[in-house]
Amino acid sequence: MRYLKAPAILLASTSLALGAAPSLAETAAQPVRYSAEVFYNTTSFNMASPAGYGFSADGKSILISSDASGVFNVYALPVAGGEPAAVSHSTDNATFAASYFPTDDRVLFTADKGGNELDHVYVRAADGSVRDLTPGEKVKADFIGWSADGETFWVTTNERNPEMFDIYAYDADDYERRLVFQNEGYSVGGISRDGRYVALVKERTSADNDLYLVDLKATSPEPKHITQHQGNVSYGVYDFTPDSRSLVYATNEAGEWNQAWRYDLASGEKAPAIEADWDVMYVSFSPSGRYRVSALNNDGSTDLTIQDREGKAVTLTGIPDGDIGGVRFNRDETMVAFTVASDTSPADIFVADLATGTARRLTTALNPAIDEKQLVEATVARFKSYDGLEVPGILYKPREASASNPVPALVWVHGGPGGQSRRGYSATIQHLVNHGYAVYAINNRGSSGYGKTFFHMDDKKHGDVDLKDVVASKGFLQSLDWVSNDDIGIIGGSYGGYMVAAALAFEPQAFDLGIDIFGVTNWVRTLESIPPWWGAFREALYDEMGDPATDAERHRAISPLFHAKNIQKPLLVIQGANDPRVLQVESDELVAAVKANDVPVEYVVFPDEGHGFLRKQNRIDASEAYLKFLDSHLR
Repeated sequence: MRYLKAPAILLASTSLALGAAPSLAETAAQPVRYSAEVFYNTTSFNMASPAGYGFSADGKSILISSDASGVFNVYALPVAGGEPAAVSHSTDNATFAASYFPTDDRVLFTADKGGNELDHVYVRAADGSVRDLTPGEKVKADFIGWSADGETFWVTTNERNPEMFDIYAYDADDYERRLVFQNEGYSVGGISRDGRYVALVKERTSADNDLYLVDLKATSPEPKHITQHQGNVSYGVYDFTPDSRSLVYATNEAGEWNQAWRYDLASGEKAPAIEADWDVMYVSFSPSGRYRVSALNNDGSTDLTIQDREGKAVTLTGIPDGDIGGVRFNRDETMVAFTVASDTSPADIFVADLATGTARRLTTALNPAIDEKQLVEATVARFKSYDGLEVPGILYKPREASASNPVPALVWVHGGPGGQSRRGYSATIQHLVNHGYAVYAINNRGSSGYGKTFFHMDDKKHGDVDLKDVVASKGFLQSLDWVSNDDIGIIGGSYGGYMVAAALAFEPQAFDLGIDIFGVTNWVRTLESIPPWWGAFREALYDEMGDPATDAERHRAISPLFHAKNIQKPLLVIQGANDPRVLQVESDELVAAVKANDVPVEYVVFPDEGHGFLRKQNRIDASEAYLKFLDSHLR
């Protein structure tokens, strides 16, 4: 969590009639325009939790989440092919798959209410009845795994202390539970499959933390520090090995990148497991440990490897180019299910035979009304910023853009502040590009994925060095002969929304307009009202952003709300009424202040969303609102 997630977007949907397919000559000059409704009538697919069982006990179904109904629900997808069968039937609250049960078709899933992020864990019985296993008005819970024998599953909840997540063991038959670990000041990284060890992360600063282990079978189970070190080193938990003998963890102690190391639980010995010149994103294992899955964050794309105990990699065939993710194994480890996504296609689900690597496609996420050839492939593009630092980003060029036909452009700022814009399908971005807007998704200093030095360049310099990168990216866009120099705006969500408002307030002539999606406007209030379940991260967050008790003056200085009188360019603000991170009052006050400047400002509040979009119709309405605003004020 670092520390605010980037969302999606909102207003009145329109439909676009599609004519006959154009000729190849016409395609380059006159791209087919699609409405946001057409783009969002794709289907989003997610795999079940990596800590659970993704395949049914009989191996005939895969547990997934999908927004085919307009709201995320849980489905059983037939391995043999065919339509998924609904497991949950929510019409309002987004519902996500966690796990099948080991020996039957009962299902665990999670859901919150209206985007409030207070997820509960539910069980769906074989007769279709649903039971909330973590009741409570202000409870936040999560499923974290199964025991090796399948008799127990573990859940974290903050019911005892809103700032801490304790671990409960649930009986798989009658759901009776017992407290196995009472947490005091740590974040839970995982639990070994024999139920003996718990991995914990202790946050100190944004650049330095530690790992601890708790032996639950010890007479006095106290956290044991296992990462003694000097200086700033960041650690994280990937997974316990299935035999419960080792912990695989992340560390950047050896250099710029997060590497995977192995810690022997019996001896305490450590050894490198995966070393590369990019961050190791995750490491997981098949149920028996015969196969290891790992992924690298390679310049905004995912490089995934499946290999057996002997180090032999599985070669998957019959899949399109794109990022592979979400790998889940069936019970006898003869088959895997996984997703493949690309710039021009959302994630689809495939299965593959592990003996041959031959894959079969089970879903088609992209709306068949869209000709995929009309969409654009992104490229990684770098530029020299104001101080000479090389800054990367993801560039989308409209099909019709050329030196003789320059197009308007947008700088897209991700959330975070330590997020990353990556390659892959974005209906919102493709919709904008399809309508003739270039998009540069900048990874300004402070973004993850480019080494720890780059990651920490913005610490306590937010709204300063990172904003200067964003402003400098305008010059990069102006250097492209196919971009209209005088028509460049800025768009972003969450921390990116803050950067939009900051750009308009502190660099009022830099951009021609701004679209602020769930953005922070008042850091004083935001840092004082962070959700209680961020308790274990508060110290690290304050280290990066500044403690409101001592840095309130600086927070006020970088908050756009207190400088809104400077805003001179048109602004569109998007807000979720249930947002627990960026309270609606922040956007209310910013909009009122900009209106007082006699500057065009539009404001849309979604009553049934939180910090991000979980409902398809809201995404459609938001994207059409962006386009209408841009066509009115930028083109």
